[in-house]
Amino acid sequence: MRNYTLLAFLFFSISNFAQIKGTITDEKGNPLPFVSVFEENTYTGTTSNEQGNYQLNVKEIGKNKITFQYLGFKTQKIAVATDLKTVILDVKLLEENFELNEVVIDPKNNPANAIIKGAIAHKKENSEKTARYTADFYSKGMFKVKDLPKKILGQKVDLGEDMSSNLDSTGTGILYLSETISKITFEKPNKLKEKIIASKISGNNKGYSYNTASLSTYDFYENTLEFDVNLISPIANNAFNYYKYKLEGTFYNDNNQQIYKIKVTPKRDKEPVFEGYIYIVDDSFAIYAIDLDIKGYRMKNEFTEIMTLKQSFSYNSKNKIWSKNAQTLSFNAGIFGVKFSGTFNYIYSNYEFPASFEKKTFGNEIVAFEANANKKDDAFWNEIRPIPLTIEESSDYNKKDSLQTIRKSRKYTDSVDAKNNKFKVWDILMGYDYKNTFRKHSFEYKGLLNLTSLSFNTVQGFNFDTGFSFKKWNEDKGKSTSLSTTFNYGFSDQRFRVTGDFSHRFNNINYATISASGGTKVTQFNGAEPISKFVNSISSLFFKDNYMKLYNLEYAQINYSQDVANGINLNAKMAYEQRKPLFNTTDYSFFKKDDIYSSNNPLAPDDFTTSAFSQHHLFKTALSARINFGNKYISRPDGRFNVKDEKYPTVFLVFEKAFAASEKKYEFERVGASVLYDFSLGNKGLLGMNFRAGKFFNAENIAFIDYRHFNGNQTHIGTSERYLNVFNLMPYYSNSTNDSYFEMHLEHNDMGFVMNKIPLLNLLKSTMNLGFHSLAIPDRKPYTEFTVGLDNLGFGKFKVFRLDYVHSYQGGVQQNGVVFGLKILNVLD
Repeated sequence: MRNYTLLAFLFFSISNFAQIKGTITDEKGNPLPFVSVFEENTYTGTTSNEQGNYQLNVKEIGKNKITFQYLGFKTQKIAVATDLKTVILDVKLLEENFELNEVVIDPKNNPANAIIKGAIAHKKENSEKTARYTADFYSKGMFKVKDLPKKILGQKVDLGEDMSSNLDSTGTGILYLSETISKITFEKPNKLKEKIIASKISGNNKGYSYNTASLSTYDFYENTLEFDVNLISPIANNAFNYYKYKLEGTFYNDNNQQIYKIKVTPKRDKEPVFEGYIYIVDDSFAIYAIDLDIKGYRMKNEFTEIMTLKQSFSYNSKNKIWSKNAQTLSFNAGIFGVKFSGTFNYIYSNYEFPASFEKKTFGNEIVAFEANANKKDDAFWNEIRPIPLTIEESSDYNKKDSLQTIRKSRKYTDSVDAKNNKFKVWDILMGYDYKNTFRKHSFEYKGLLNLTSLSFNTVQGFNFDTGFSFKKWNEDKGKSTSLSTTFNYGFSDQRFRVTGDFSHRFNNINYATISASGGTKVTQFNGAEPISKFVNSISSLFFKDNYMKLYNLEYAQINYSQDVANGINLNAKMAYEQRKPLFNTTDYSFFKKDDIYSSNNPLAPDDFTTSAFSQHHLFKTALSARINFGNKYISRPDGRFNVKDEKYPTVFLVFEKAFAASEKKYEFERVGASVLYDFSLGNKGLLGMNFRAGKFFNAENIAFIDYRHFNGNQTHIGTSERYLNVFNLMPYYSNSTNDSYFEMHLEHNDMGFVMNKIPLLNLLKSTMNLGFHSLAIPDRKPYTEFTVGLDNLGFGKFKVFRLDYVHSYQGGVQQNGVVFGLKILNVLD
């Protein structure tokens, strides 16, 4: 009932709006985009669109004074006196005449520095004036593409019909367009509650826009602003370590307040800094406006060429508060000759600044959508939308929304599916896909030449997979079901192995999921699979190294998991396993033909007749929990979507028990826990932590398979983004244990804080990693590693490499080595 009352009130309010609209141009008649338009001494405002058109909804017309504010132009204040519901008001803005009194520019007495020092000294005071507020919020986001080819690197570019329907013959047009209307409640530094009243995505009437207020809170009163890295504010406490300032001029606004225009220039090019202009109000030293650029390489995003952030603040003489009324974030990016651009517009209006909020104002729900937020019609949007659509945007909505009606029809989807589902003779070899869009199910056959699955190991020789899969889904209810079977054949051991998998998710609220699997497969002794199939294949075929140790597993397993409380997910597993030892069946390699592979026994690499364990079977059950402290979530009619609070760690707990084994000695219990945490050091980087500990009970004679194995690395190739789960010089099974254990991984990425300041090396645009890794188990000396390396290495826009020097120590034995990181290998496995 509350929701209906809110909607009724909202529509009543809209219907009683009066509207002032028109076009804003310069003296030559050129349209001016993103001009701030607001009613004097209120928090009712908007901006003009890219064509200079604006529309301002006001409560009533009669005694209004409308302010037009644009950087580089004189602010105009126009009185509107009429009883009409709609007023057309075109405005021509004049360029601002910046004044700069005769000042002797003394490097030791730079007037801009004094102003910035004043802004830094007063920023806490100015920040606290807007420390808590409620406001109406509007956002519009748009992505565009230019010169999108049909293929890239020989692969067909498929963006989907919704995105590509408005592209012209050159591959140019709007990819994505969306809007939101919401009511926000905010308290610094980061408490937010947002109620989204309306959400609209071009060509998708079931879509919920992600243009939320949480993505727009760029506060220059804070020392850093979070992008891909933490960027230094031009008025941060340590800003003079990063910036040079120049006073370019002054002017007076309509309230006769003097405004300083200050040019902001980085001291060092590769630092995480802005450049452009910041406008400061005299006396109060509040921010009047922001017009700053961010170069992509400065925020470690090589694909982004430049990003521009503009903010406009309005002044209310009644409460003497400067508050942000408009913000624009735009960017240009590119790859493979394709140009991308995007613009996000944000409007804040109808502010209220309470002295405090009630204790239960903020909770774990940060965003909630009204039940029919994505069902609002055009009349609603045309009335309430604060920024008029451009001709291009209107065309995109009209075209995609019209096409959507056609494309969602069964006749259309069946015809498209019929075309794509045609079976060809060579599909027997290459694979075949079938899809029924209307009934929402699909089928896939991987083909007899599934070369992407081809790998090599000494047990099977060359082996590859094929198989079938079936999927069925229902987005509205959050349900999905999948069935698959995989056939694996090893050419050396000449054996087929088959596995099957079933999974069903019941909803998107608590993510209740049941799954079952079974069959026969080869698997590594370490279930975490520390060496990938691709890396092992290269190591074996080119260097005659045999690191992947395998056994044969015949199993049947069932899992059930769900979120049982906010931030807490439980998973229960029951499995039957029969384990059989395997031996090498091939000595093939491309090179080093005379060398001999080590055996498949991880405990005795020179013993080719004895296995690491005897054939046996057992049942295993496990109960595990994942706990995200301070977990936040977004509520939508189609589900609940968790948002991890980065201030808190993630904790994993597990209890595992083996029972009903073929021999009593194989039965055991194990408890374990791990803590993962990323601790932000502001502009000084990110410290990643991973702590693990556990203890076995009644496990003196268990199979080596069930030992706790630790992720070693003997290939000197790193395959992950970060090394928080690996010992990079430790043999894979040298420290496996059936007793207690504790492992610790620490890695600090300076995010360029150090590297940006080192001449010549800063040209690499890299980051420095410092790491410490330690493992403690009973009856053995601790194993430790120290690492130092460079990340974000590469060529041009492709920063996919990493290089680390590693020093390890255990019981007097020291090792030194270099690990070459190839992060792209994550994609290949």
